[in-house]
Amino acid sequence: VTKPNLSKVPSDYIRKQTLVNAERFITPELKEYEEKILNAEEKMASLEYEIFQSLRRKIAIETNKIQRNAKLLGIIDCLCSLASVAYLNNYFKPSVNSGDEIIIEWGSHPVVEKLLPPGEQFISNDAHLDLEGEQILIITGPNMSGKSTYLRQGGLIVLMAQMGSFVPAKRAEIGIVDRIFTRVGATDNVARGESTFLFEMNELANILNNATPKALILLDEIGRGTSTFDGLSIAWAAAEYIHECPKVAAKTMFATHYHELTEMERIFPRIKNYNVTVKEWGDSVIFLRKVERGGCDHSYGIQVAKMAGIPKEIIDRAKEILNNLEANELTPDQYPKLAVNEDDSRRAKSYQISLFSLDESLAIEELRKINPDKLSPFDALNRLYQLKKMIK
Repeated sequence: VTKPNLSKVPSDYIRKQTLVNAERFITPELKEYEEKILNAEEKMASLEYEIFQSLRRKIAIETNKIQRNAKLLGIIDCLCSLASVAYLNNYFKPSVNSGDEIIIEWGSHPVVEKLLPPGEQFISNDAHLDLEGEQILIITGPNMSGKSTYLRQGGLIVLMAQMGSFVPAKRAEIGIVDRIFTRVGATDNVARGESTFLFEMNELANILNNATPKALILLDEIGRGTSTFDGLSIAWAAAEYIHECPKVAAKTMFATHYHELTEMERIFPRIKNYNVTVKEWGDSVIFLRKVERGGCDHSYGIQVAKMAGIPKEIIDRAKEILNNLEANELTPDQYPKLAVNEDDSRRAKSYQISLFSLDESLAIEELRKINPDKLSPFDALNRLYQLKKMIK
């Protein structure tokens, strides 16, 4: 109420606050309602807490029943989900036994096949592993061909079968495995100061130290985080250890770009080569995604780089350099020789890494100079003796 009107304020009004040009009042009725509201909020909070405590006591009495029911509902939900997925996707009922053989026919990756663009079909593949003849599968093929997917789908099918699910395959006989070990993908651990390669080696060490003949091991690109020779040596030694060590001897799927590993099939009886097929089409490759017996001797890295959109001049230059690297051509300074045109003035005498001793190299040079059409039998015999002396 403003100060000029203070005289008009009823006598039962109670002054509550004085301002510069006015005063505030409250009536007994408002005071009573204010107290009721404040008390009601306190009573409401108190009553709410009492109800909560009462409910908590009742629930505590039935905790065991509630937990059992929650577990049963979880199992029912899981089984219903597996049944629904199996029905909708026409999954196959696997045969799970205590043997050591894994047979998968027309298997597919349950996730990848659902993520494909409309109209694109997932290419199914077979897999066969045992401890008699096909313990270790060396899987080669170019990047993007599907090697990692093939490894993962094999592991997932085994896992799904052992957990009681139908599997994405036409037929599956799964010998029970006690563990599934995987070394897939490139990962580092910055927080612990571990590089990609060290992280990879830690995981490989864990696998080799804990695997048993009942385990399934999935190895993808072991050794790629270091130099070529170091990586190849580690990959070969790891595969050899799994094959030869009786306490490990696990079924293994080993995807690699080290084509030298395909030579292991000739040395170790339980190592078999497989490759993910591609079709060359001009300067490009078409990924057929089909896994077949036999090794692959090309990585098609430049073709994959072209598909990824690397500029054409880089692709062309890479092809030239690759040709010379594959021929082991060196400059006089022993660096990889840069590819140049035939008429380029920079093209000097090519140097090549020799697989022979100096004398043997000289003998080969002399042999190249010989024109057999201009030699008599006697001259040919003399030259042969001369070459023989040079390499002794």
